[in-house]
Amino acid sequence: MGGTHMKLLHTADWHIGRTLNGYSLLDEQKYAFKQILKIAKDENVDGIVVAGDLYDRAIPSTDAITTLNEMFKELNIDNKLPIYAISGNHDGAKRLNYGRDWMEFNNFYINTLLDESFTPVETPDAQLFLLPFFDPMDARVYYQKMGMSEEDVKNIKTIGDAMSLVLKDIYQKFDPAKKHILVTHFAISPSATDIELTSETTSKVGGLETLNTSLFDKFDYVMLGHIHTRFASPSENIRYSGSPIKFNVKEAKVKSNKGLYIVDTNKKPNNDDFKEILPGTDLIVLNETWETLLDPDFYSKQPVNKDWFAITIKQFDRTKHVSTNVRAQLQEIYGTVVELDYDNIEKKNTDSDSSKNINKLSNEEVVDQFFESITGDELSKEQKSLVDNIFVELRGE
Repeated sequence: MGGTHMKLLHTADWHIGRTLNGYSLLDEQKYAFKQILKIAKDENVDGIVVAGDLYDRAIPSTDAITTLNEMFKELNIDNKLPIYAISGNHDGAKRLNYGRDWMEFNNFYINTLLDESFTPVETPDAQLFLLPFFDPMDARVYYQKMGMSEEDVKNIKTIGDAMSLVLKDIYQKFDPAKKHILVTHFAISPSATDIELTSETTSKVGGLETLNTSLFDKFDYVMLGHIHTRFASPSENIRYSGSPIKFNVKEAKVKSNKGLYIVDTNKKPNNDDFKEILPGTDLIVLNETWETLLDPDFYSKQPVNKDWFAITIKQFDRTKHVSTNVRAQLQEIYGTVVELDYDNIEKKNTDSDSSKNINKLSNEEVVDQFFESITGDELSKEQKSLVDNIFVELRGE
């Protein structure tokens, strides 16, 4: 690496081990990874940044662990690429935090704890601050340990409070001769107003309120994870790479492709930085009538038996299809149908009544209505008594 500038590949939200309605996405994730590796080599990057949510859950499956280890080994050991990674809100921070000494010897940095983020990774050209996902409690514990007064510690209530303190301390560590890069995993928006986010959390769920970009304005570049689309990036130099693959139907409806960013510390960020990742097995969203779905003219134009399908049947009249095994018939034509929904004819007139008086309904009736709106059928006697029993037990607790 020349001392003049540094080129980094920015990716995030791999969620290794994720499933889609019970279908494993591992093969799709491996297919995306091969492209990430190829882009890294073609672009001759100086390192790979993974901005959180490496795994999909805190206790990943053996398959997921083996897969991620293979990926890291291929990048870091076989191809000598430095890795700069952090844990996100889906990762078990404790589980990712292992083997630090030999990893750093091999330029493999993975920060999972707040107190690790105050020591930057120093390169000839830049300081990389790797700030993993943390919550206000973590900040309280850290600052208490650092000798902050109990009164002040108690004042750390929101992630905004915590982040202001953390960044103030990080800014103290800046070497004015170098570029300053932050890798982190939070919802950040241009103004503090709440925005609809296409990740698993909207602004207020689980205390993940949106942080303001102005907190981060001293960095040359901020590489984000957490929101699965690059279109949520709040500014030119504060960007989400988005996830490498589509994880659900909502993401599949967006007609743009997934990918990653190549960031060069020598130049201003722009649209050319984006490199596309093509799906191995794409997720195709269809919203059509039953007649259209069964029409050879229509389905011959679809990637049947190749890609996966999420199908909503429009204007579906169940009374005419009592003896039809709808899913089986669609799978026969399309192959893998990972999601099947109905836009029922008969439910249209009940919607407005039910939404008005939901407050007056009992829990059992809410479940009944929900079941009916999703499936078009009422709960059977057995299902009703099961629901009743569950609520009785819950009230008991």
